Amino acid sequence: MSIPNIITLGRILLVPVIVWAIAANQMAIAFALFLVAGLSDAIDGFLAKRFNMASELGALLDPVADKALLVSIYVALGIWGAVPRWIVILVVSRDLMIVGAVIISWVFGKPIPMKPLMVSKLNTVAQVAFAALVLAALGFGIAPGPFDIILMGFVTVLTLLSVSLYLMEWVRHMSTIDTIY
Repeated sequence: MSIPNIITLGRILLVPVIVWAIAANQMAIAFALFLVAGLSDAIDGFLAKRFNMASELGALLDPVADKALLVSIYVALGIWGAVPRWIVILVVSRDLMIVGAVIISWVFGKPIPMKPLMVSKLNTVAQVAFAALVLAALGFGIAPGPFDIILMGFVTVLTLLSVSLYLMEWVRHMSTIDTIY
């Protein structure tokens, strides 16, 4: 168990605490913990690369931690009414489609390589920025406009583009499977 993996597990453990803070209307706390989670993501990645501490476990845990954090925050903010439900559905559906495609690939004995696309990295940045802005606005009583609308637009476009590219790649990857009828 390496230090980056321990940091990643800590980020996973922060998820229910952040969701609790949102549910308890403690948005400043939720924002602060969200920042801690974001910093931990940067730190574990830096340590893994800089000090050659990368591991297979870390390669699996890191995206799980990222997705658990973002999906949980979007769902909590959607239930709370702080973000439109359609953006929550879009963000969560994208991740479910990607995870479903990966599982189907494994079931058919054709695991797809897990390498994030650049658009996916940009999508994550937009999702994080939008969630942080919403939490900061709620936690500190600041007016987010027009940045909230702009970031929501980026999240929408990048999420749709990302899922489209991943699904096209997955269909191309899976097209070599023999049919059974």
